[in-house]
Amino acid sequence: MLIYTIRRVLLVFPVLLGVSLVIFIILALTPGDPLAAVITEEYGATAHDIEMVREQLHLNDPIHVQYGNFLWDALRGDLGKSFRGQRPVLDDIMARLPSTLALGVAGLTVTILIGIPAGILAALYRGTILDKVTMMFTFIGVSIPSVYAAILFILVFAVWLGWFKVVGNVGFKGLILPSVALSLIPAGILARLTRASMLEVMEEDYVRTARSKGIRESLVIVMHVFRNALIPIVTYLGLLAVGFISGQVFIENVFARPGLGRFIVDAITARDFPQIRGTILFVATGYVFVNLIIDLLYGVIDPRITYE
Repeated sequence: MLIYTIRRVLLVFPVLLGVSLVIFIILALTPGDPLAAVITEEYGATAHDIEMVREQLHLNDPIHVQYGNFLWDALRGDLGKSFRGQRPVLDDIMARLPSTLALGVAGLTVTILIGIPAGILAALYRGTILDKVTMMFTFIGVSIPSVYAAILFILVFAVWLGWFKVVGNVGFKGLILPSVALSLIPAGILARLTRASMLEVMEEDYVRTARSKGIRESLVIVMHVFRNALIPIVTYLGLLAVGFISGQVFIENVFARPGLGRFIVDAITARDFPQIRGTILFVATGYVFVNLIIDLLYGVIDPRITYE
């Protein structure tokens, strides 16, 4: 286990190196001069001013030198400075991360509270009216786009009924509508995944053996069925968590939340390359480490999995 963990941790670095290289090359090959566009629009800079700024930022260096500087700075926790205002990119990310984290945690919680119980009930009462009704509602949830659901929730619960204030960061109450809108599709997928995984495990010989020994049905479901059905569920939830935390572009824009989703959209619109590079690398790092944690959890969930 220790050797496997060390090996997986060491693999993180080449993966992030590849991601950073791809990001840097794509942005470097993008036509036009984004720096000139930004500082000309915001500061009315002349061609001489633009050239001076390019020299100060080492943007006239060969591309491999620029990449080396970017990589060295990133290893020290410096993701560069934005073209707009010359603010540290990492500071901009950290300023918006709490809002995105709050929405992500709330959305993930709602997804789990809806998806897993619905999937368990559908599996336990397979073929009954409860199973059909549960799957019908999950199908409806999967079929409704998050943006449409968000707009509908605002119209009904904020405008018509006046129950919620939904624009910007407005506390816990302001998280209810965006988190529910965010979780509709994932909750439906999770319910179907939980149902399918549990039905597969319920056909295993060790489940029938446990029942034949007279073990209580509740213990059979919890200790033998649900636990062994967790691997695909944990995998999906792990990737979903990073997706939520990395920023939900449409939800954050509809509810005017100052999170990473809106931040990356604004950076792309303004062609602020340091912000784009830094944010994508930050999100990619989250994905890599969550995958690492998921891999290590497999052995805890299912003792039959070995890492030798």
